[in-house]
Amino acid sequence: MKKTLEFKAHDGEIEDIALGPDNKVVTVGRDFQCCVWQQDQLVTGLRWHENLPGIPDKAYRYQACRDSGTFLGLGTVTGSVAIHIAFSLQRLYYVKEAHGIVVTDVAFVPESQPGRELLGDHEAALLSVAVDSRCKLHLLPTRRSLPVWLLLLLCAGLIVATILLLQLTFPGFL
Repeated sequence: MKKTLEFKAHDGEIEDIALGPDNKVVTVGRDFQCCVWQQDQLVTGLRWHENLPGIPDKAYRYQACRDSGTFLGLGTVTGSVAIHIAFSLQRLYYVKEAHGIVVTDVAFVPESQPGRELLGDHEAALLSVAVDSRCKLHLLPTRRSLPVWLLLLLCAGLIVATILLLQLTFPGFL
């Protein structure tokens, strides 16, 4: 094996590392940060005090990470578990103290046939393992969205309403 890239990712030790799509790498470190990297460039990151304000950052930190491509699963030293959108790090799911103590690993249920059966109508499933000798399954409910045809219909209606409003405000506009 040959080293192809070296850069400073965190101040202190790296707790966990996960490979994501498009050659992205996710790291969590003892410096209370979770970072998404493309080569040696920081794409985006989470800082404990920005993500969870009001909780002292010296007592808590990210411990484990996994990136499914769409979602990023995180476990903490306090036993909390979170799921974020991978590209924006927007938090979709959070359970404070899901475990009694340190979450040592997290893993997404694969998109295989048995995995799909376990998921049911949920968007994702994350397994978490902790020092409390428990393994827990976290199900992310499917996010509701508008059908594309309804969104296009609403846009068309907005355009027609704008034209009519302009016509009423400025006679002879068209």
